[in-house]
Amino acid sequence: MEQTKTNDLGTKPVGKLLLSLALPAIAAQLVNMLYNIVDRMYIGHIPEIGATALTGVGVAFPIIMVISAFSALIGMGGAPLASIKMGEKDRQGARGILGNCFIALFILSLLLMVLFFIFGKDFLLMFGASQNTIDYALGYLNIYLIGTPFVLFALGLNAFISAQGFAKTSMMTVLIGAVINIILDPVFIFLFGMGVQGAALATIISQAISAFWVLRFLSGEKSFLRLRKDVLHFSWSVLLPVLALGVSPFIMQSTESLLSIVLNSSLQRYGGDLAVGSMTILTSIMQVLLMPLMGLTQGAQPIISYNYGARQTERVRQAFRLLLISCISYTLIFWLSVMLLPQIFIALFTSQAQLSSFSVWAVRIYLGAAFMMGAQIACQQTFIAVGQAKISLFLALLRKIFLLIPLIYILPCFFADKVFAVFLAEPIADALATCTTLSVFIFKFKKLLTVQVTEGEKE
Repeated sequence: MEQTKTNDLGTKPVGKLLLSLALPAIAAQLVNMLYNIVDRMYIGHIPEIGATALTGVGVAFPIIMVISAFSALIGMGGAPLASIKMGEKDRQGARGILGNCFIALFILSLLLMVLFFIFGKDFLLMFGASQNTIDYALGYLNIYLIGTPFVLFALGLNAFISAQGFAKTSMMTVLIGAVINIILDPVFIFLFGMGVQGAALATIISQAISAFWVLRFLSGEKSFLRLRKDVLHFSWSVLLPVLALGVSPFIMQSTESLLSIVLNSSLQRYGGDLAVGSMTILTSIMQVLLMPLMGLTQGAQPIISYNYGARQTERVRQAFRLLLISCISYTLIFWLSVMLLPQIFIALFTSQAQLSSFSVWAVRIYLGAAFMMGAQIACQQTFIAVGQAKISLFLALLRKIFLLIPLIYILPCFFADKVFAVFLAEPIADALATCTTLSVFIFKFKKLLTVQVTEGEKE
């Protein structure tokens, strides 16, 4: 079975292959989206305290994003390199990457758990928590931190299942955890009266079960990248390339935390808890946009990486073209839906009239250029798939660090409505970043494929 899966990556028609890998990955990301936002849906509808509790949990999400980002640092850094090794027929090298990544995820999970247990409250206050919301934020976070090892294993190691072409198995990792989370949330929140702490408990239980599923598969006979004692050793020569490639998706996710801090602190200053609560809803809607895009790129990644390693450049081009068309089509449809019917999206998270009205106004500004993000993500993730660490790092830094965060501080100087100016920073940064990414891709991608073919001919 393992040999058939890897052969499919290099021989099966690209369109059918992308469809078979992307659909389960998209389904997994949609379910993962529910995984991430279902807590907010339930919390936002808690009688009397829903809006305040939702704002408090929203303040805790920068820390949760950082934890998830470390799983991307290792998983999304290691999985493409393992796929390339498989394309080069270097089975032992691919398994060595998996073993190093397992150890790295374990060590990181312990360090993160200790760090945020000690300094969690200080970070939350820094991130925009008020006296009204700090108890909800801390109550959610302290329970969530107990499950940090489960989160990193479930998210980080699942990428190695996708990298082998086992898209349905990878989807089940997310599906199992999400279904359990959705079932347990109302039980703990409402039936047991645990509120935000119940939501956090439901999350870590579901992540623990997902982590067990991943470890069971990777240590089993079906997996090409088999997790065995002989590959569980630490080597900087193996791990450093993983970190170099993984730093791009790490920055993409961790800067969501920094961005959330900047947005929450600015909105707290100009608009108070109402504006911060609205941002929690807007970032949730942004996740609805981004998760299927990440599913598409996850489906394309093993195809692009494997064939790049095997120097089948025409198949790499075909996979990218299909990925680009799919991403652009999806973002355009989603953008139109939000612009025309924002009330439907807002109602998922709150029934409070004032917060709902404010969010309907804000979402049309915040997602004003979202239709462009499909092209940006398709190009950026393709650079990661072919192992281009430096380029992907630059593009990851560009949108949020070089453009968005400075604009959040600069634009309010030029507008009387300061809250409007903060929201406006997002579409401006999206447009500038997309144009830059497309320019870099057009200039660089053809050269990368030409060099790969030339090196193959020399060998």
